[in-house]
Amino acid sequence: MANNKTRVARKKKTWKEMSPSAKAGTILAGLINLSLLIAAQRDISQRPAAQINGPKAAWRAASFINFIGPVGYFTFGRKRPTTAM
Repeated sequence: MANNKTRVARKKKTWKEMSPSAKAGTILAGLINLSLLIAAQRDISQRPAAQINGPKAAWRAASFINFIGPVGYFTFGRKRPTTAM
């Protein structure tokens, strides 16, 4: 119980204080996020509205949410093609 009262807020590390592997991980995560965003925006622009679940504008706005938005669009936003047999 005493530990909770004596907790000190941790200061965020600056770029200079980060290790090389932490810097590389941050850059990699940023590139993945940017790639997903670009792919989602392109897909929304090129796909007809009839093949998207919900309004295009809503998915376009949602895709700007880090990682979750583009992954959510690719998972739930696109209608699956029906296979005719």
